[in-house]
Amino acid sequence: MGNCCARPDSSSGKRAKGKKEKPNPFYGDEYVVANGSTVVHRLCVLKEPSGQDISIDYDLGRELGRGEFGVTYLCTDVNNGEKFACKSISKKKLRTAVDIEDVRREVQIMKHLPKHPNIVSLKDTYEDDSAVHIVMELCEGGELFDRIVARGHYTERAAAAVMKTIVEVVQVCHEQGVMHRDLKPENFLFANKKESSPLKAIDFGLSVFFRPGEQFNEIVGSPYYMAPEVLKRNYGPEVDVWSAGVILYILLCGVPPFWAETEQGVAQAIIRSVIDFKRDPWPKVSENAKDLVKKMLNPDPKQRLTAEEVLEHPWLQNAKKAPNVSLGETVKARLKQFSVMNKLKKRALQVVAEFLSVEEVAGLKEAFEMMDTNKRGKINLEELRLGLLKGGQNIPEADLQILMEAADVDGDGSLNYGEFVAVSVHLKKMANDEHLHKAFSFFDRNRSGFIEIEELRNALNDEVDTSGEDVINAIMHDVDTDKDGRISYEEFAVMMKAGTDWRKASRQYSRERFNSISLKLMREEGLQLAN
Repeated sequence: MGNCCARPDSSSGKRAKGKKEKPNPFYGDEYVVANGSTVVHRLCVLKEPSGQDISIDYDLGRELGRGEFGVTYLCTDVNNGEKFACKSISKKKLRTAVDIEDVRREVQIMKHLPKHPNIVSLKDTYEDDSAVHIVMELCEGGELFDRIVARGHYTERAAAAVMKTIVEVVQVCHEQGVMHRDLKPENFLFANKKESSPLKAIDFGLSVFFRPGEQFNEIVGSPYYMAPEVLKRNYGPEVDVWSAGVILYILLCGVPPFWAETEQGVAQAIIRSVIDFKRDPWPKVSENAKDLVKKMLNPDPKQRLTAEEVLEHPWLQNAKKAPNVSLGETVKARLKQFSVMNKLKKRALQVVAEFLSVEEVAGLKEAFEMMDTNKRGKINLEELRLGLLKGGQNIPEADLQILMEAADVDGDGSLNYGEFVAVSVHLKKMANDEHLHKAFSFFDRNRSGFIEIEELRNALNDEVDTSGEDVINAIMHDVDTDKDGRISYEEFAVMMKAGTDWRKASRQYSRERFNSISLKLMREEGLQLAN
């Protein structure tokens, strides 16, 4: 099926000289003509979907997962009963040009990548008036870390086998001109429950096409796994090898190499790139494994190994001969706690994401038009500052400048309506703790004002098995700072805002927050930031 949307004549809109302006989904860069002369503004995300009505070919079943933009369902082919996963993305949640381009590009990249045993395959795409539906291979074998901790015996040899698969995926992506940009354990699932099940990369939502030598400056990804050059806003495909190196470090010892209590602290640790090989179990890890970690986590991207060089490293070349001695129960316990804590935060952030409803964006059009005093369809920094001040939001000039730069997608020094909505949504989320209170209430089922251990257990009952009581207790121990056996709202808020919180609601948040952090950090470190 071809593109169902005809583009309007763009001659009426002026573009900044030398700049390529990105499509604005709010003014409607895509149109559909219906009922003769009536022009219906209908957002079209995909260029060539398989069809419009998914129900003709598939039945959507139980929910498998939920994210900021949509829900993943079990999906059954009505003709032969074959099972798939369907990611249904609500168009109401696609508020900016960046969001729309992300979805469009994710589908393009999945179509572009060759069939590979370790990359989830795309089956079909559908688009109707309310959602985009991406039908893909179903992976029912669970997350990478969950499989590891379920095994009775976890060894260096097992870590080598996992790393070989991950780097082979990176190699295929790079050969096809694709930079993943969000490699992390959660983005690798096993296809099925069998011991021999292949591990598959499942999420290309932040991936981009690149040309040799091309450099990128957009801060995206999950900061645990973020390379130093991403924070410096000048990077290429080498960032994927760094992220894989972080995963390797965690696979071998159970904790991330760069960690702190605050986002800025982690960013600082990443920039300094000091790797700890002293803690248990590193003294009993082979020298070959440590050598590979060091070479994958080289802070200089030019000196860092390529994916091909990683696969040629002696440790992976002899993966089947790597030590088969257990790395110890400590590593397994750390991996399990790390995985479940992330799921607790993910569950809370899913609740938060749901609360910022479409209704909360109502009134932004009027606010934008009020600020746009010259009626240019754009507002500059001063107009934004004065408009926010009238609305009771007095934001420091430096912070406003950072926010403006982060949201200015087309780089023309002003905000169009779509970019303004992104800023406004961010400010709504960050202005107060209302959404965190709602998430806290979601867990505090008995309305006692505390999350008790039974409520924590219930909240994570899908994530931990009966042997996970130690993990629940460990999470309670970490979050319950006053040691009264329960989690107060204040302790919950600290957990959500602490350095381990790498799932802030959206990519737009990531851009704004980490632009701010990287600017501040570079000044402190006396480093130059790429333009």
